[in-house]
Amino acid sequence: MIVAALRKKLAYQAREWAKTQGLELPAALLVAPPPPHVKDADLSLPWPLAAAKMAKKNPLELAKAMAEALAKVPEIESAVAAPPGFVNIKVKQTALCGNLKAITLAPGNYGLDQDGPKTKVLVEFVSANPTGPLHMASGRGATLGDSLVRIMKRLGRAASAEYYVNDGGDRVVLLGQSIMARYKGTPVPEKGYQGEYLVDLAALAPKEKESWTEQQWGRYAMDALLASHKDDMKVFDASFDRWYLESELFASGKVPATLEFLKSRGMVFEKDNAVWLGTLNAEGSTDDKDRVLVKSTGKPTYFLPDIAYHKDKYDRGFERVIDIFGADHHGYVPRMKAAIAALGKPAESYHAIVHQLIHLFRGQEAVKMSKRAGTFISLREILDEVGKDACRFFFALRTPDSHLNFDLELAKKQSSENPVFYVQYVHARINSIFKKAAEAGVHPAGADLPMPNARWLTAPEERALLDKLAWFPEVLLDAERLLSPHPLANYLMELAGLFHPFYEKCPVVSAEDPEQARARLLLIAGVRDVIREGLSLLGVSAPESM
Repeated sequence: MIVAALRKKLAYQAREWAKTQGLELPAALLVAPPPPHVKDADLSLPWPLAAAKMAKKNPLELAKAMAEALAKVPEIESAVAAPPGFVNIKVKQTALCGNLKAITLAPGNYGLDQDGPKTKVLVEFVSANPTGPLHMASGRGATLGDSLVRIMKRLGRAASAEYYVNDGGDRVVLLGQSIMARYKGTPVPEKGYQGEYLVDLAALAPKEKESWTEQQWGRYAMDALLASHKDDMKVFDASFDRWYLESELFASGKVPATLEFLKSRGMVFEKDNAVWLGTLNAEGSTDDKDRVLVKSTGKPTYFLPDIAYHKDKYDRGFERVIDIFGADHHGYVPRMKAAIAALGKPAESYHAIVHQLIHLFRGQEAVKMSKRAGTFISLREILDEVGKDACRFFFALRTPDSHLNFDLELAKKQSSENPVFYVQYVHARINSIFKKAAEAGVHPAGADLPMPNARWLTAPEERALLDKLAWFPEVLLDAERLLSPHPLANYLMELAGLFHPFYEKCPVVSAEDPEQARARLLLIAGVRDVIREGLSLLGVSAPESM
């Protein structure tokens, strides 16, 4: 973990230097790859800019002085000041080769942030109402949430995943009315569920259905749909530590208990025979109006059990709570932030991510209707057509707040045009190289590869791969900081892209010297391992052959 370790060493050295100069550096000192025009550097540090701004000094002069101090770090080959106030760092070849060997010795631990926070984190995602099949947006939410939990666990965080099932309230009765109407061929209630999937569910109901009440019909349909959600998530390879039922929340008495808690904090008032949350008075609230918690009829709104559920998250010991919402929940974010403030929790402990819509295409033609149901496209239909790997990788490539165009034809292509195929193919190609090396007697299958002499991996294409491999832990930290797996997906694309010029210009099995061949085998073993680990964190397979 050369970059991660270097970041800490450089930060320590920079702070010690700053003390001698009477300067102050920011609490967080980040590192970044150098800009494209800088060819002879591995890291770029903007730290002098921050120090100069606070001290009102010339940033380039500070960069020159800081560069002299940072050059003393043993792993550093050179530290050079650059306008307007950066320090560009070149890492010693021996350090990069040492990092390469470390990757191959324990690829499953590569990226572990041992000194990172031990905060307990709960990520809630998908949480679709069990009133219909999961759709494409559910897949994007599942990719986002499941990948984040995997990445956080790799970093060493105490992260858990949860699916909240809205199986309470009036939904059961309305669903029951809707499926009864479908079964009997009568009109569906005005606000009912119109989907053709209810016709299929009604046909599969047991013989006792003739005497069922609306409640029994609704419970049957909801249980069947929830089972389909669980099955879809299993096929999608998204795991949850708990499927939390809203009905459990009501049965526990936590909903009225939460209302009493809010009253005890002075966050509740009565108006028009209803009970309201005074969000405008809550410290840290960003909501623009007060919200009804209990209607004049005495029935709670959906908001009250949602607050109770979030209070329960904190009561279970989670210190950081992350909600992943679909685009239709954008307006829900301010009220949830207000609820967290009303509960007395720090604003920074709660994060809401809203992922945007997916537009489905076949080449240039937009796809809007399901062939089976005549309405929305279900997630299972897409999985059946293009597979889990393409879905998850395509969904992970973009930031959550960007709209996504998903091309079904591209997702099925077995060519470099297809992003997931492009990355998976490199993994398979490297495995085939190792087979050829074993057949040629260059290196026995499964045998350990020695630490390479740094002089055998000095070609520009080799150095580029060594550099890129070193950045993997920092990419995981970026994904955690941005609450999105897109840095990792794009990193894997870039790593795969760097392999191709290496493969063309640097023979492995047919290298002139056996020691050089083994050094290059170790290098591609590192690429293979990082691709496999990265794909795994995205929930995507790494085929041995293609």
